Amino acid sequence: MKAICFYFQIHQPFRLKNYRFFDIGNDHYYYDDFANDEIITRIAQRSYLPANEMLLDMIKQYGNKFKVAFSISGTALEQLEIYVPEFIDSMKELADTGCVEFLSETYAHSLASLEDPEEFIMQVKEHDKKIYQLFGQHPKVFRNTELIYSDDISALVASMGFKGAITDGAKHILGWKSPNYIYASALAPKLKLMLKNSKLSDDISFRFSNYEWESYPLTADKYIDWIAQLPDDEQIINLFMNYETFGELQPRESGIFDFMKALPRFAAKKGIEFWTPSEVLAKLKPVSQLAVPFPMSWADEARDTSAWLGNTLQTEAVKKLYSIAERVHLCQDRRIKQDWYYLQASDHFFYMSTKHSSDGSVHSHYSPYESPYAAFTNYMNVLSDFMIRVREQFPENIENEELNSLLLTIRNQENEIEQLNREVEMMRRNIVKDTTGDFPVNPDDEKPVEAPAPKKAPAKKPATKKAPAKKPATKKPVAKKAEPKKPAAKASEKPAAKKPAAKKTATKKPAPKKKA
Repeated sequence: MKAICFYFQIHQPFRLKNYRFFDIGNDHYYYDDFANDEIITRIAQRSYLPANEMLLDMIKQYGNKFKVAFSISGTALEQLEIYVPEFIDSMKELADTGCVEFLSETYAHSLASLEDPEEFIMQVKEHDKKIYQLFGQHPKVFRNTELIYSDDISALVASMGFKGAITDGAKHILGWKSPNYIYASALAPKLKLMLKNSKLSDDISFRFSNYEWESYPLTADKYIDWIAQLPDDEQIINLFMNYETFGELQPRESGIFDFMKALPRFAAKKGIEFWTPSEVLAKLKPVSQLAVPFPMSWADEARDTSAWLGNTLQTEAVKKLYSIAERVHLCQDRRIKQDWYYLQASDHFFYMSTKHSSDGSVHSHYSPYESPYAAFTNYMNVLSDFMIRVREQFPENIENEELNSLLLTIRNQENEIEQLNREVEMMRRNIVKDTTGDFPVNPDDEKPVEAPAPKKAPAKKPATKKAPAKKPATKKPVAKKAEPKKPAAKASEKPAAKKPAAKKTATKKPAPKKKA
């Protein structure tokens, strides 16, 4: 028997406002409330709320034969409580059906598992408290930020009492193996691993409405047939995707809601069931251990952590942020604790990525900044102010050297960004050439005829130089320095007669020599 396990991710970071260097020390509020309200409300109205209604209808129609799981960050829940409280109510209604399971994760959707194990454990516990407070469930299965996983992380997860974790079925880890099995951690064998089937997940998330896709249109019966045709011993298919797939990434007009509603009916005909993650762990055993010595994720082509830690901008920002973790842990200020969570959201570092090609287009699509350098500058401005506030909590214990170094870095950022922008512009101009090949063409330039103007300027400059050339000619008789040359000229004409005369003019100087 085969089973499908649906996992839906909900996460939205608090968007930072345009925070300048001169704001440091003067303005301690970092968030663009208007943008945060607009974004989360729009997505909720187009996706989250109608998708919740869809799932509730499916559960009412099929009962416990249809089940799903949600992974919602604590910071996303905070935004939804503030801006879309009706979503929380609808999620509570789904939770009451018993067919929805909530996963554990970091409260801030952070990179703490890679940088600070103590902070990581604290955030997981804080997140699980939030889930219990809102939905009355104690999460039993763990899912890390962006499915980041490694052997070391598995040991931390197992130490917190979790029996299972979800991560990506990355090809560079699996090799010839299939993601449609249960595996065990190589470092913590009691921790079971459920792996995302990337191909089948992305067929719904990204390719569903793609007219150029060879399998378009994707219908429920076709999709279930693909799953039924998998080998009989491949018993679990984990489908992990963003919840905004329904209505936002794939608009309602594409038929995504109708596709989802039809899945249970065709699955029942093929004997395929829908399970929660806890049911998967209870019913299936690991087929082998899976070793993951280096962190992997579900992001980008490489399926590693380079989406957030792939360049010096990102590593510098993360290093500075977690350098003050211990001080923040000792702080009792509620606002500082809250800002500490919001500044850890992985999205801030995702916006700083300088990748190109398909990965780069994904990063730029989600980023609210003009460039990765602008994202870095804005974040570091905010972080520098935050560090000042933390320092003020413990003035006698905090050394200023690290903070002063950061402030100096921030002070020079704008000049560096301008220089980089100029270099990018020059490169762009060199790529696009004029038809003559002499001058670069700027596609945004409204007056391309001005390009030959620099040729006229050199023609005018020699004309202006002729005037100063005449002035020295008039000054030659005035200049006294030229007079010594005249006797030399006369000496060459009449050397015999003028030699004594030359001596007379020179007698004033050699006279003392004769007397001597």
